[in-house]
Amino acid sequence: MSFETMFFDLDETLYPATSGIWQAIGSRMDTFIMDLLKIPQQEVSELREELFLEYGTTLRGLSTRYGIDEKHFLDFVHDIPINRYLQEDLALVDTLSLYSARKVIFTNANKEHAERVLAALGIEEFFPEIIDILQLSPYCKPLTDAFQKAIEISGIVSTADCVMIDDSPRNLATAREMGFFTIQVGTDVRCPHADAAILTIADLPDVIPTDKPAPERF
Repeated sequence: MSFETMFFDLDETLYPATSGIWQAIGSRMDTFIMDLLKIPQQEVSELREELFLEYGTTLRGLSTRYGIDEKHFLDFVHDIPINRYLQEDLALVDTLSLYSARKVIFTNANKEHAERVLAALGIEEFFPEIIDILQLSPYCKPLTDAFQKAIEISGIVSTADCVMIDDSPRNLATAREMGFFTIQVGTDVRCPHADAAILTIADLPDVIPTDKPAPERF
């Protein structure tokens, strides 16, 4: 089993969910919403959950309902000290270096955030292509239209030659419906929409055979 293109989600896929990054971004989202709508903090979590479930992302919900400036929102919520949460991950570097396939970031974050995460992890060389939320607009994962747009942007001919690696079951559900091989990250008990499950990207060789020699470290 091999693939021509490997699509990777970014947040909580390339690094552990325990890193604290999503909590920091979530706090910034809460602040943005409180400032925008002048509502107390205790109402924000319920609204965010509602927007997430109905629209796919908080961003898309805020944009649809309130007409926010999407770039301003993304710049604000991602304004966190990435290097406080992440550092170079040599195991991740070594794992990605084992595959010659084209590698693409496919994320509901913006490109600038993706670039900062990749740089902090020391893996930017593996991902010259980033498909971000602004390129997908007005769509987002897990919407079928978002996946279709990503396929068009990347010039993919057949999804049967692609793998989608993501932590989100609902993203994987759409990917699988569209013909991708799907791998869930962050668990060893796969959801019904995943063809395989791994705890971290370092476990990827357990699912997809490698085609390059392991790097030597001295």
